[in-house]
Amino acid sequence: MLQVENIITRFNTQDGKVFAVNGISFDLKEGELLGVVGESGSGKSVTMMSLLKLLPMPPAEIVEGRALFENQDLIQMDLNQLRKIRGGKIGFIFQDPMTSLNPVLTVGYQLMEPMREHLGLSREEARNKAIELLDLVGIPMAQSRLKDFPHQFSGGMRQRVMIAIALACDPKVLIADEPTTALDVTIQAQILDIVKRLRKELGMAIIWITHDLGVVAGIADRVAVMYGGFIVEQAPVKKLYSTPKHPYTRGLLSTLPKLEGERTERLESIKGQPPDLHNIPDSCPFAPRCIHVSEKCQNENPRLEMTDPEHQVACWWNTEKENYSS
Repeated sequence: MLQVENIITRFNTQDGKVFAVNGISFDLKEGELLGVVGESGSGKSVTMMSLLKLLPMPPAEIVEGRALFENQDLIQMDLNQLRKIRGGKIGFIFQDPMTSLNPVLTVGYQLMEPMREHLGLSREEARNKAIELLDLVGIPMAQSRLKDFPHQFSGGMRQRVMIAIALACDPKVLIADEPTTALDVTIQAQILDIVKRLRKELGMAIIWITHDLGVVAGIADRVAVMYGGFIVEQAPVKKLYSTPKHPYTRGLLSTLPKLEGERTERLESIKGQPPDLHNIPDSCPFAPRCIHVSEKCQNENPRLEMTDPEHQVACWWNTEKENYSS
């Protein structure tokens, strides 16, 4: 469905260049859910927004890379061409529904607009489909709520509206940028159930951006772990959780609380600070925080290499000699 090759994105600021994304490559198969995880500032959102040129340019600049979708390079498209893709063939659920929805337009208008733009539906046809979509994502009394404004919906309901808008034109790919971050746990569970059901019914491919490893474990087929603007590990979800190979991935997993047994020790944390993105690292970006750092790690940044079928890792440390128990 989507093939991304060596995306490099920078921000030109008053304090100098910020090297936010430093050569990201991945692919997305039909019907697959790819989880993208990493701490704040790792480049998750910037990578995905670069694909559809949703970043303000300037200060953002896509320096290099390709993103092939239906045999066309999204990076080389002009904005008029991208308008036909955004919201049509590729849906995007943004992180904060309150700032993503227009506060002065009704929810019904915002739902109907992409259908009239991309699908050429009449006003009545778009209205009927909008009601169906609100029903689909679990908003009661959908018909009467079309005339309501975003502030008249709760946070969970606004996020459901954002999902409905993203699904309005039956996209082939859905990018969800931490769509449950600002919601309480019960609403998060409801949103995840909706996404699972819609994925099964509609068969779309999904990229799910999050920092919540628990969420990824329950919904993803494959996981890409990002750090400092790089993908440092990529593997099927079961393999990543059972045999993580990069020290950063191991660190992330060790911070998760264990439900079974009696808790006798404090939760672990990853010591140190995220890298300064004002400089391109000529060493492993995780080296200052890594307990397995060597001289080679400090002198050369490892490439993402295949260690076994379907498992990639960017690390000089010989993980094969270590056993990790989750």
